[in-house]
Amino acid sequence: MPKPAPRTFAVKSFGCQMNVYDGERMAELMAGEGLVPADAAEADLVVLNTCHIREKATEKVYSDIGRLRKREDGKQPMIAVAGCVAQAEGEEIVARAHVDVVVGPQAYHNLPRLVAAAAEGKPALDTDMPAASKFGALPARRKVGPSAFLTVQEGCDKFCTYCVVPYTRGAEVSRPFAHILDEAKALVDAGAREITLLGQNVNAWADEDGRGLDHLIRALDRIPGLARIRYTTSHPNDMTQGLIDAHRDVEKLMPFLHLPVQSGSDRVLKAMNRSHSRDSYLRILDRVRAARPDIALSGDFIVGFPGETEAEFADTLSLIDAVGYAQAFSFKYSPRPGTPAAVMADQIAPEVMDERLQRLQAALNRDQLAFNAATVGRTCAVLIERAGRHPGQMLGKSPWLQSVHLTTDARIGDMVEVDVVEAGPNSLGGAERARAAA
Repeated sequence: MPKPAPRTFAVKSFGCQMNVYDGERMAELMAGEGLVPADAAEADLVVLNTCHIREKATEKVYSDIGRLRKREDGKQPMIAVAGCVAQAEGEEIVARAHVDVVVGPQAYHNLPRLVAAAAEGKPALDTDMPAASKFGALPARRKVGPSAFLTVQEGCDKFCTYCVVPYTRGAEVSRPFAHILDEAKALVDAGAREITLLGQNVNAWADEDGRGLDHLIRALDRIPGLARIRYTTSHPNDMTQGLIDAHRDVEKLMPFLHLPVQSGSDRVLKAMNRSHSRDSYLRILDRVRAARPDIALSGDFIVGFPGETEAEFADTLSLIDAVGYAQAFSFKYSPRPGTPAAVMADQIAPEVMDERLQRLQAALNRDQLAFNAATVGRTCAVLIERAGRHPGQMLGKSPWLQSVHLTTDARIGDMVEVDVVEAGPNSLGGAERARAAA
């Protein structure tokens, strides 16, 4: 049924940082069509940019659709479902939730055309995964914050048995070196001082000549005005010596590495189809620490993978003890339809997963607090990103990706020298060092 062409829009993103990047690009697309950003409670068009990694994330999308259908203003907005749920479920979303537009993560550059079709009452579904890059069809980057995301690689060839990413994002594809460099320069021109390179397996990126992510990082290091470089998410299989050496050599590359391990048990890792073992993972971390002794380490963990015994879970806890993570993400195993693990025998009872997750998170929280506490007394540069809750308070990030709050007259985008004076489980308190007179 035709609907009035929307004049305002909202984009709501779920899940990973790549979804945040995709959401920003979709917002730029709609703004380029003359639509005005608005709150989701009032917008004519609401784009739900979805994640399919966790079952609850998928159900949340349908809950949000239901709430949008019962908005307080009584209006029926045009609803577009984008991202990985759109890719995985396609026409089922249209049948189940009666949304107006469905667009997969490799086709969102077609969003304006799909919205126009929906306004005319025509079918508006695109879940194609073309080999041609969508990035060339996206508008130039304009105003950005001091810290910006930049997707350099998409898709995954690893086929971990619990993961839907190879099916929703496709095979590993690297963006061309020159295109990335152009976008990075545009981001800096638009106000970015820090760029985080994104990919499902970002360290699998390679250029046309086979040069890896370290080559790209060294090229970004030469961009005037760019102060910081980060990257996520990495795979142990693609952690090359060249990339490790970049942590030693490139001052702008921040001392932070997110390297998911998922389990400390070799049997579980093999069942997950992870290409590393416990020992090979720890040896990678040893090499990284040798190159950059002050590096902060982060990881991902899944508890309750099918067949996981109490002894195998204890192996994960002992790995956490051995590493001492500065940050980490942890989840209960969630069976995703179509993945090999979903039909494995010995699925773990929910109450067992709950109890293990509590113990795992207690260990991770302990180590995060210890890492933060060890930062007290250090002086570091903090990139100011936004205002805090209190008058004169600003918030920023340390080199180790910790949130830092301090009282300062510095503005968003400034880099200030800060003495770390206190530490909590999730943030640091800092005191600004006196700045030299201009």
